[in-house]
Amino acid sequence: MKLTPIKSTVIIIFLLVGSFAVAQTELKNKVVDFMSMMPIENASVYIQNTTIGTITNADGKFVLLVPKTYEKDTIIISSIGFKSYKTTIDQFDNEFDILLEEDVASLDEILIIAENRPKTGNDIVLRALEKLENNLPELPYLQKGFIRHKERNKKEFKWLVESAITLYDDSSYVTGGKDNLKINVDQVRKSYDLRDVDSLFSYATYLKYNANVNLKPKNLRRDTIAKSSLIKSIKWNDTRVNGLDNLFKGKLNLVRNSKSPKALLGKDVLAKHQFKLDTILVDNERKIYKIKIDKSEDFVGLDTEGIYNEGYIAEGWIYIYWDNFAIKKIEYQLKAGSNAQKSRSKTLFDTQINHKLVISYMEYQDRMYPNYIYYETPKLVNVGYKPVGKIDKEEEALFNKEERFYYTVQEILFTEIIQDQEQVQAALNQDWDSDIFSIKPYDKTFWENYNTLLESEEDEKLIKDLTKRSTLFKQ
Repeated sequence: MKLTPIKSTVIIIFLLVGSFAVAQTELKNKVVDFMSMMPIENASVYIQNTTIGTITNADGKFVLLVPKTYEKDTIIISSIGFKSYKTTIDQFDNEFDILLEEDVASLDEILIIAENRPKTGNDIVLRALEKLENNLPELPYLQKGFIRHKERNKKEFKWLVESAITLYDDSSYVTGGKDNLKINVDQVRKSYDLRDVDSLFSYATYLKYNANVNLKPKNLRRDTIAKSSLIKSIKWNDTRVNGLDNLFKGKLNLVRNSKSPKALLGKDVLAKHQFKLDTILVDNERKIYKIKIDKSEDFVGLDTEGIYNEGYIAEGWIYIYWDNFAIKKIEYQLKAGSNAQKSRSKTLFDTQINHKLVISYMEYQDRMYPNYIYYETPKLVNVGYKPVGKIDKEEEALFNKEERFYYTVQEILFTEIIQDQEQVQAALNQDWDSDIFSIKPYDKTFWENYNTLLESEEDEKLIKDLTKRSTLFKQ
């Protein structure tokens, strides 16, 4: 999406105390494919010339809060491969579905005129990586966002946290993100934790690696372990596997950390990936390459300490703008490839897909900023436990595939970019805490004026169930 400087905005930085109300207009609707009438997921919904926006959920639905001062501005709804929908906010209709028509460029026609341009998928991706220095931010910035972190088995949610966060990035992508990124949890909206099995597994693993105590989860009882000890062990496990810091600073932040040592999209990118040009689509009136990500000669690995996180094959798609080679979106997953990883994945997770990632970017002042991140990975739960002989109902439930195999989903929506260097520095001088377990009072006014991700219908039902079970659990 092409964005230009905002004319005015309400800035809520985590270093400020409290929050304040702003007159808002609520826009909500459903976006569907004109031909199939199927919902369009992850369509961009934003106010032109601002960073105010959201995306559609799995049902094609969205809700967007817009300050009243923007009521004469234009709302744009776009999705790769479709013609965009535009109207002014004061003319927006919440009643009728928004229909997007397919919009595809001619690949043959494009290639004929592309005399001095890369023509293969590999060459296009390499050109895009060369252009990152021009297309990524050049100055430090802050982004405000919303995260929904959930864990579930095949039946129900076991853990849910929803928070408002601030991301600081000093934009020095050439040196990697490990020492140049910070995340702060500003506010917490929901926090439910019913992960009995996972908590025990994390606690047993924590004891093994930090206290040289080797206990099996089945020999532990949650009600005999201090809550603070469980939280400490879960935080430790999340930090080494899939915590907020890992998500932003690790290898799977593919574009931002492409200059980090052993980066997945680093100098040996073609040894682990092959890219095949599929077609050319249109995104908000701009041509965009659609390129398939495929396996290469080497397996992909993540080098996770204490975990065999190797032996993968990369699959997915990457979307790159025709005009400036900016990366708009990446759909990336790691599938078990080696025999050892195939066996491990089947036994521990009951799936061959170990990491699933979607990252989309917004264009603001000719630079690309993260807009939406979706990350999914299976969880290690009750590892190594096999019931022997007669077992009770509780043990049977733990071994049941529907109960036993968990996965984690993290969704992050960024809705505001702050570039003012005085504000950036003021925020940087404060204490930063990426701990989603931090106890924070619920601020009703803050959340009434903050854009969040709309739950899907399935998620909404599961969240209501989790809320009910959590209330009973606490009694």
